[in-house]
Amino acid sequence: MPQDPHDLAALLGSRICHDLINPLGAIGNGVELLRMTLPASPELDLIADSVAHAQARIRMFRLAFGAVREEQRISGREIGSILEGLGKGGKLRFAWSLPVEVSRQEAKLLLLLVQCCENAMPWGGVLSIGHEGVQWQLSGQASRLKVDPALWDGLPRGEPPESPSPAEVHFALVPKMLAETDRTLAMKADEETLKLSF
Repeated sequence: MPQDPHDLAALLGSRICHDLINPLGAIGNGVELLRMTLPASPELDLIADSVAHAQARIRMFRLAFGAVREEQRISGREIGSILEGLGKGGKLRFAWSLPVEVSRQEAKLLLLLVQCCENAMPWGGVLSIGHEGVQWQLSGQASRLKVDPALWDGLPRGEPPESPSPAEVHFALVPKMLAETDRTLAMKADEETLKLSF
């Protein structure tokens, strides 16, 4: 069971993602078969990248919004695979150096913050993710950032935004995960760079 057995939103997130992963996997397999039998084309590449992006996003949602048990672990390779898929068919590119294994709670917090960075980098850029000792660092570099104070200002204090939209729900979940993992978020931002550590 998850930490809070009444966290129906997390259970619902897990269920939806679980039910979508298999059909998306089947679509991905079908695209791979097409690539082996048809001549290469930009159209087929676009479909393949879009499917890979959708698969990665569902896997990310499952970790970020799904139910989690304290003792669960996840490999750095799995997180890297998600980031690689997110970089296909999207404006944002990723670079990463990850540990061999992390707790599922840490992975959840990390992927929630990746989504926060995506909000801040709607025109694209490069998001670098590193891990040193026990600390995580995220560094976003872009020609232009959109760091909304209403969403970001409370996070270092562990305070969620007042009225996030559905596209901003990850901001509301970050303070809860910071508390559960006993972490504090540090943040710096200017016109082209966003740096987070926890």
